[in-house]
Amino acid sequence: MNSKETTAISPRREQDYPEWYQQVVKAADLAENSAVRGCMVIKPWGYGMWENLQRHLDGMIKATGHSNAYFPLFIPLSFLEKEASHVEGFAKECAVVTHHRLEAKDGKLVPVGELEEPLVVRPTSETIIGESFSRWVQSYRDLPILINQWANVVRWEMRTRLFLRTAEFLWQEGHTAHATSKEAVEETFKMLEVYRVLAEEVLAMPVITGEKIPEERFPGAVDTYCIEAMMQDRKALQAGTSHFLGQNFAKASDIKFLNSEGQIEHAYTTSWGVSTRLIGGVIMTHADDDGLRLPPRIAPKHVVIIPVTPKPETEAAVLEYAESIAASLRAQQYDGRPVEVVVDRRDIRGGDKSWEWIKKGIPVRIEVGPRDIESKQCVLYRRDKGPRDKAFVPVNEAVEGIAQTLAGIQQSYFEQAKAYRDQNIRRDISTFDDFKSYFTPKNAEKPEIHGGFVLAKWGGGADALEKLAELKVTVRCMPFEQSGTQGTCIVTGRPATKDAIFGKAY
Repeated sequence: MNSKETTAISPRREQDYPEWYQQVVKAADLAENSAVRGCMVIKPWGYGMWENLQRHLDGMIKATGHSNAYFPLFIPLSFLEKEASHVEGFAKECAVVTHHRLEAKDGKLVPVGELEEPLVVRPTSETIIGESFSRWVQSYRDLPILINQWANVVRWEMRTRLFLRTAEFLWQEGHTAHATSKEAVEETFKMLEVYRVLAEEVLAMPVITGEKIPEERFPGAVDTYCIEAMMQDRKALQAGTSHFLGQNFAKASDIKFLNSEGQIEHAYTTSWGVSTRLIGGVIMTHADDDGLRLPPRIAPKHVVIIPVTPKPETEAAVLEYAESIAASLRAQQYDGRPVEVVVDRRDIRGGDKSWEWIKKGIPVRIEVGPRDIESKQCVLYRRDKGPRDKAFVPVNEAVEGIAQTLAGIQQSYFEQAKAYRDQNIRRDISTFDDFKSYFTPKNAEKPEIHGGFVLAKWGGGADALEKLAELKVTVRCMPFEQSGTQGTCIVTGRPATKDAIFGKAY
């Protein structure tokens, strides 16, 4: 590898983090902006990550008793209007269909055929699914209903960034109805735990679980719970949410049932979801200045084998050797599936090939050449180590140990991310002046350079929220793990008992 090849990502993280992120996405060939403003094209490598995330999460959702279904993309405007706080919360982001066809006039296509009622392109599905639930539920014997939907949604964002915030994105949304408040609350926590496991055990992304303050709840929810992750610029990413909706949406959608005592009452509902935003989270949690680094459990491919053939006469033998190693690796199992291997047979320089795969974040690179055939060995590189940190390994050891190698990389990424997060949570800030200083950018030209998280007391109040807004800081959550001690609110100085995580966020 020459010096030019080693310049993987420019700018570096500390130079311009937002642009570094965009360049990692580009270099890894994950996605690109589409012709429609604010939308994205997810390319095969990026979609492969989403497919693996989906595979894991879909299995966990089904293991907890839920079934997949599909509901319409279009929602009558009157449905959203039934729940006042819900429509208020989403009104500014809604895309609305008002006509049902086009006609050519003076050489241009113009919309005609105005709809009797405008249709909103799905921003979320509580109301349209609630309408179905109202027809499916008559008796307590029909409950619970446990439904999940994999779909796309549209929220008309003005400031977009690939994966993190786009006008259209992919997600899953769970919707359930229950006979009692207790069952619905249990469901809400159960699914939040599913998200925690997904984030930490599949994405290697450490998270803090907690409750949103009232001002940050999902529109129309009684309570909202979340998982919060720290990115490498020390900003927070809300990585998943689970909502206890009480009877609010059941009343709006008329989801009623005859209970065991013969009385009519409204059901208790929940909703919960995660989206392709998690792909952005994986990038910002694990990528480095050489490009993407993928936890093996989400990687589209686990291993790339790069044949090195300096002379044409050795090419056939080296390719045959590479393919034989690939076949042996594919016979191994990791994470419940055969090890995914690609042999890069492209006719380009080996150094260029290597750097392409480094940037794409593939967990393991294996190089083989004519000498390796004779010694029955290979050169193995792990992406969690430096790009030149190689090991000469007998082929049988590389093959037999591949599952252990991949598991080690997965664990390494989680431990690195957790150590970084823990180092950037301050628990010793006790005055608002110090709090303000911590979150004030140290360099006006680089506003991303600021503190990480602060764990401190929170007492609430409009004045406290106003002060936080001036700093562009929010209460990320009130962690489930509470100290139970009496103290004073870090913002107002008023008595407070609740511990909260504060941070800047995406």
